[in-house]
Amino acid sequence: MGRCFFFFVVFFLCILWIPSIVLQSKPVSALPLYTDSRWIVDDEGQRVKLACVNWASHMEAVVAEGLSKQPMDAISKRIKSMGFNCVRLTWPLFLATNDSFASLTVRQSFQSLGLSESVVGIQANNPSIVDLPLLQAFQAVVSSLGANNVMVILDNHISKPGWCCSNSDRNGFFGDQYFNPDLWIEGLTRMATIFNGVDNVVGMSLRNELRGPRQNVYDWYRYMQKGAEAVHAANPDVLVILSGLNYGRDLSFLHNQPVDLTFTGKLVYETHWYGFSDGMAWESGNPNQVCGRVVDNMMRLSGFLLEQGWPLFLGEFGIDLRGTSVNDNRYMNCFSGVAAELDLDWALWTLAGSYYMREGVTGLNENFGLLDWNWCDTRNAFLQRISALQSPFRGPGLLQTKLHKLIFHPSTGLCVLRKRLQEPLRLGPCTDSDGWNYTPQKTLTVQGTYFCLQAQDLGKPARLGIVCSRSGSKWETASDSKMHLSTKLDSGATVCLDVDSTNTIVTNTCKCISRDDMCDPGSQWFKLVDSTRSSSST
Repeated sequence: MGRCFFFFVVFFLCILWIPSIVLQSKPVSALPLYTDSRWIVDDEGQRVKLACVNWASHMEAVVAEGLSKQPMDAISKRIKSMGFNCVRLTWPLFLATNDSFASLTVRQSFQSLGLSESVVGIQANNPSIVDLPLLQAFQAVVSSLGANNVMVILDNHISKPGWCCSNSDRNGFFGDQYFNPDLWIEGLTRMATIFNGVDNVVGMSLRNELRGPRQNVYDWYRYMQKGAEAVHAANPDVLVILSGLNYGRDLSFLHNQPVDLTFTGKLVYETHWYGFSDGMAWESGNPNQVCGRVVDNMMRLSGFLLEQGWPLFLGEFGIDLRGTSVNDNRYMNCFSGVAAELDLDWALWTLAGSYYMREGVTGLNENFGLLDWNWCDTRNAFLQRISALQSPFRGPGLLQTKLHKLIFHPSTGLCVLRKRLQEPLRLGPCTDSDGWNYTPQKTLTVQGTYFCLQAQDLGKPARLGIVCSRSGSKWETASDSKMHLSTKLDSGATVCLDVDSTNTIVTNTCKCISRDDMCDPGSQWFKLVDSTRSSSST
């Protein structure tokens, strides 16, 4: 009890300090949500960008993770303070279809798994739920998030509670041992009904990561359309979110045959993208080539839906936050550039710093978890890398200023800033960035001025000048990743925009343009991002 009380006190101490770089999410008051072409909007037609974090509640105990470590309300407040406006809250089908299971109390569920220490922790931190049935405890989490102005997407993650996913877990596709389609529709209908009228429940993701040897396009249309209609009939307010085949990555079949639904303005598609989705390609291959190839494939499998005018929700992405995975680190730089360029709605995997039990291991540490094992501190400075992605760059209702470009640096999550004409350009919060125009002459000019970005020499700071026809003033996107900004100097040498150890913008020899697999071009990757939001420096 003393240790739990200590963690309770430490938690509130650690939420008192919130890095200034984290953007506070704008409260969403005009619910429910709708779709407007590729955008998600509120009841007033204003863009609402889903910047979510996954909170697992589908594991063996069927209780939202972390409630033995911290009070529920404190976790909800922490989610909000980190800049997220939404939680993708996972649930197993058994919670809604197996009455004897769902009626188990939180205490009984943990006791059945031999997790007596978790019972003690929940008794200390969340005593109000310890003797509630599992379904009511789940509702309490949704209520806590709502009280803290956090939206919820209910994600049917799996049928039988446990870790997800594999091709052989018998939860993967319609007709598998634990995936009866009729029972699934019954469960979706029940959850949609239970949360009808709960304002902060804004969407339902019908099924996580369809997979396995049974998967086929015919049954996808047959059952996903039935599930969508059932959810909408039971709760017409929620967004209906459909994921694809092959672990949720493949929606390519929609190129030729759209879904046939009786309702409009509520359909969203979902995809997932991790570094390990492409094996160890990021570590073993040239990062520019891998990024270009993987992004092209993602656009072919799911990204094309944006071009067709459908919202695409990236329901899962994430990395090993220990920072030691070369594969993940390179993937994340590429992902961040794409997420900014496409202005995607997304959900980070995962909030959980640890699990009550995962695959038979008690108290397992989650290396992808944003929070640490005790659910108090964040693991590292990762929040800075995604803070710019938590707010929309553009969309309905965001015409605060003329369309312009931001020069976004994916590996830091920062943008190119100018303070004064005489000072070097530096990286800083994207909210402080000037707008830039990328002209037909391939110059980058500060919006509303005659000043253009110019290279001086190798290793020298980039600068602003007004003679924009000279060498070093024309910038082209180079390499397969399309994230190098290169120019030619008077000497004829080609240099790329880069960042030094002080976050000053410099120019250096371009990295990894050849087939070199050992180099890391992250410092030289920039993305020109369309934006209509105003800058605090304006």
